[in-house]
Amino acid sequence: MEVVMSEWKETELIELTVKIGSGATPRGGSNSYKSEGISLIRSQNVLDLQFSTNGLAFIDDIQADALKNVTIELNDVLLNITGDSVARACKVPDNILPARVNQHVAIIRVDEDKLTSDFLLYNLIAQKEELLSQSEIGATRRAITKGMIEKFQLNLPPLPEQKAIASVLSSLDDKIDLLHRQNKTLEQMAETLFRQWFVEEAKEDWEEIPITNLFEVRDGTHDSPKKKEIGKKLITSKHLKNNYIDFESAYYISDEDYDVVNKRSKVDTKDILFSMIGTIGNIYIEESKSIDYAIKNIGLFKTSQNIVWCYFTYLWLKSDLGKEFIHESRSGSTQEYISLGSLRSIKFNVPSKDIALKFNEKAKNYFSKIKSNQTQFRILEKMRDTLLPKLMRGEVRVSEHDLND
Repeated sequence: MEVVMSEWKETELIELTVKIGSGATPRGGSNSYKSEGISLIRSQNVLDLQFSTNGLAFIDDIQADALKNVTIELNDVLLNITGDSVARACKVPDNILPARVNQHVAIIRVDEDKLTSDFLLYNLIAQKEELLSQSEIGATRRAITKGMIEKFQLNLPPLPEQKAIASVLSSLDDKIDLLHRQNKTLEQMAETLFRQWFVEEAKEDWEEIPITNLFEVRDGTHDSPKKKEIGKKLITSKHLKNNYIDFESAYYISDEDYDVVNKRSKVDTKDILFSMIGTIGNIYIEESKSIDYAIKNIGLFKTSQNIVWCYFTYLWLKSDLGKEFIHESRSGSTQEYISLGSLRSIKFNVPSKDIALKFNEKAKNYFSKIKSNQTQFRILEKMRDTLLPKLMRGEVRVSEHDLND
């Protein structure tokens, strides 16, 4: 159906909202956080289109009352406004409420007679580069002010079309989320298999072998190559998440620096990456055959040299055995880390090669399905990311009638 663009209006966000505001850190700072209570959302919880419970803080009723002006309501949009994660946006799952935000996160509450929260969320994601460019003006640290948010421009269609556009995009996100949840279940099944074979049914005659007898253990560069506009990505521990790498927030280094780093720590297919500093113990198996990044301050288990131990090593690190090793091997006071020497000191209680091969075949079934799901959700993410700006600019039009067909 042909719809004339005159129905779309350029509008500042302040005209479409009933609240824009950020919170504060409770008195006492992080030392005052509780083990349970009312959620306090911080920048690390706000990812693009996703809410992360990693590092979710809690405050008591008295602290929450002091922040009652930034109480989160259902369908509020959250926007990171300072630091490395500036301009990331998401909505909060129902089960996190009641909640407040700290000073690094803004609440944006729409006027539902003019704007849908989902349309706003996708618009913020589509215009992220614009928000990032504004955040750099006149600041030593990236920051988005309340005034910038109020003047944020939306190309606004009528409410029915807003809902139709958001429905198309959210249906893709729902499929992506389903694949992520399937992968989480598959990994839990693989972890259960490992625990059954190598913990519950471990044999006394299995030999204890240093990990370095099976494959090399290295780490990434300790240098800080200069940031470049183009080149290859440099991945550090902060970019390494469980089961994925955050390439978006990593910076480029020159091809020359990339080659220098890779003389020490080249990542190959079936290698395992391990975050060694800051958030310790995030683990990732590199399944891709095309690898064009270098690593810094990341542990590198070269399981590509002895592939039969790839899934065993990954699941050992995820198991209670691995968690105990991580806990006992932490060093540092201001920022915790695990040394390369500690990683090289790991010893496995090793079964016969025949058992290891049988386990590898069973585990491979789980990880093959995980890889297939990863391929599918990357395709869907690319489709969404391609469609998103076109829908926001009105280049691709949808309506409630289109969704019903």
